[in-house]
Amino acid sequence: MLTGRPRYGTEFRVCAFVTVAATRRMDVLSGFADVSLYQLALVAVVGLLASIVGGVSGYGTGVLMPLVLVPLVGAAPVVPIIAIQALFNNASRLAAFRKYADFRRAAIVLVCAVPTCVLGAWGYTRLSSAGAALVIGAMLILSVPLRRHLRRRDFKIDDRGLALGSIGYGILVGGTAGSGVVLLSLLMAAGVGSAGVIATDAAVSIVVGVVKVAVFGIAGVVTAQVVAFALLIGCVALPGAFLARRFVERMPVHVHTAILDAVVLLGGAVMVAAAFRK
Repeated sequence: MLTGRPRYGTEFRVCAFVTVAATRRMDVLSGFADVSLYQLALVAVVGLLASIVGGVSGYGTGVLMPLVLVPLVGAAPVVPIIAIQALFNNASRLAAFRKYADFRRAAIVLVCAVPTCVLGAWGYTRLSSAGAALVIGAMLILSVPLRRHLRRRDFKIDDRGLALGSIGYGILVGGTAGSGVVLLSLLMAAGVGSAGVIATDAAVSIVVGVVKVAVFGIAGVVTAQVVAFALLIGCVALPGAFLARRFVERMPVHVHTAILDAVVLLGGAVMVAAAFRK
């Protein structure tokens, strides 16, 4: 556990570097073409809400944002959008909870997850729009019983188990949205507790996010639309982690977790049904 005054510059410099690189030679404002102000406001509100929920429970952005993004932009751009905006979200989360982060376990996860994350992200770029909707929807639906099953069994692992589990996590996080629940379960099973889970998850997710954005950029799926929506969500989400820190010890987590589970299941089912109709 780290002590002392945290320095926040590094996380935000990473976000700025990746964003500038992605927006070069690209008219970002064109990404909002055919989108009304009401729709943009809805995306912004859900983005802030998802950031607060994620700051309290450790996950939420990846499972809530597809529910509002898919009807607006389709399924294919959703994972790249979330990958970019997550850099902002996780940077603010790490800044707020940095003193609780377990960087040793974060390093174990990254060494094993980054190579398979590349494979997962590359595989996602090969999917059709219907295939992307099916993958995202199925992962959302499966995330709820998976999280409950692991919690009920009081799942525990050592460093070797954390490394092995991270290999599978890398594939999932590379090509899906909402797979953050897997990392949270692994960290809790490895003995990382309370705010440490939120901070360590954020540290891992920043590096994984950079890798995903790089792969998506090479594959040519980081369009003006992707960057525009990612910047919108990322900017409104920045204060969410600091608001969440105030709620961590006061808000009954099981209440918003139950609501989130219901929304995730419903949204996942709608996306899977839409995929089969295409």
